[in-house]
Amino acid sequence: MMARLANDVPSRNLRFMADRPNIKPEAQRLVDSLPETASWDDLAYEVYVRQAIDAGIADADAGRLVDHDGALARIRSRIRRVS
Repeated sequence: MMARLANDVPSRNLRFMADRPNIKPEAQRLVDSLPETASWDDLAYEVYVRQAIDAGIADADAGRLVDHDGALARIRSRIRRVS
């Protein structure tokens, strides 16, 4: 399994979103998929998840991946630094 690099996710999302000229149909499907009791927070969360997934797919397509062992090594290294 491959993990995304932890770069500047918000700015990547903005660049990726700018490449998509018409998001209205996808946004409408997202809103339509929410339950009738959904709140603004629910909608914001769904948009965030969609952006994160799209950013991950863009990273994978661009080859910005780290294998599982590499990701664990990075995490362990950071834990050792703060311990």
